[in-house]
Order: sequence, then structure tokens, then C-alpha cells
Amino acid sequence: MGSRPPVVDHGPRTGNRVALTFDADMTDGMLGNLRAGRVKSYANLRILDLLEREQVPATFFLTGKWVEQYPDLTRRIADNPRFELANHTYGHLAFTANCYDLPRVPAKGMTDDVAKTFQVITPYGGRQTRYFRFPGLCHDAAALDALAPLGLTVVDGDVVSGDPFATSWKPLVRAVLDNVRPGSIVIMHVTEANAAMTDEALPHILAGLRERGLVPAPLSEVLTA
Repeated sequence: MGSRPPVVDHGPRTGNRVALTFDADMTDGMLGNLRAGRVKSYANLRILDLLEREQVPATFFLTGKWVEQYPDLTRRIADNPRFELANHTYGHLAFTANCYDLPRVPAKGMTDDVAKTFQVITPYGGRQTRYFRFPGLCHDAAALDALAPLGLTVVDGDVVSGDPFATSWKPLVRAVLDNVRPGSIVIMHVTEANAAMTDEALPHILAGLRERGLVPAPLSEVLTA
């Protein structure tokens, strides 16, 4: 069975490193929006372009359905030695009740859902991790017990940008820079249509980190600092 996985919010508060993490959500409803042409994209290329151009490390929590929708982008992420790949469930279903109105994965399906996502991500290679993030950060004892056999670490975060469905970039910058500290794990999203302001906020966030003497690093390095 294994033991219940650890849950981490941040790394050690020493040093100057912080982790920028980007969730790549994909639900059946989002796939329906794409197929119907109601939205253009759930993949924000401007975020990737900026991180690559400025050689900024980041960790991407990928849903299996996002990977299947965007295999070329997943390969682009995996091919970058500064990027890490982590698990965000297969279809962004909730693992507890009352989690942001998300449909719920059946209790008996929790283990298989996360295991399947690792199987979807693994062939892409790159800097694979055993990190996992619950949709909405919603978890309880039953959810943690279900993941015990998988040998993973649950990663929440201590700096929530609030970028989903934001209509202005400035509050995102404030949310990050007002709360970031050494060892912080910053939560953002790369799902363009659902987080349209993230790419506008990101340059200001990076500048603010520099002003504070904080350096982005891969999540694995922040947690083991």
C-alpha cells in the first residue's frame, strides 16, 4: 500500500530560491469548448516564450487530457532542461466534495486516475517528477490514502496568484509579490482562455522577484534546498 504521501506548501525558508509552478488544466467541458470553437486555446504560448527567452526555470503540473490535446507543447516543455513535469490528474476532476463545483472522480478511481496521468506524461521524457497537485488544492484523508501506493509528493503552494478568470493583471502581480518569500511555491496557470492575464502579469512578477533578490528554480531544487 505505501504510506500516505507528504503534503508540502513550500520549501525551506533559507536561501533565495522560489518555485514558479503552472497548472495545465483540461476538463471535458474545456475540450467541448475547443471543439465547438467557443475558445481558441487553453495553452498560453506567450508564457512559454517568455520563460524560454529569459531562461527561467518552472514546473508544469499537467493533466493527462491537456497532454493529449497539446502533445507538441508537452514535448516542448519536456525538451527544456529548465522545466519540470508534474501530475495534475487526468481530467481535472475533484477528489473531495464541494471543490469549486468540479465534478468528482469516484473514490475507487482516484488511484488509477493519477497513475494513468503519470503513464501519459512519462513517454515525453525530460525532467519527470513524482510531484502531484490536486485540482483546486482540494484533498482529504481519503484522497491522500488513495494515492499512497503511487509514491508521490502532494504539492499545494503558499502563494496563490488568483489568475483563473482574472480580468486584470495587476492584482495577480500584487498577490504574488506581497506574499512571496524564500522557499515559496507560486501557483499560476498556463490555460490561456481560463487565465488570460497570466502572460501579462508574468514579466512584472519576474521583475519583482529580481528586486527582492529571489531567484526562480525548479520545484525539486526549491524543496531540497
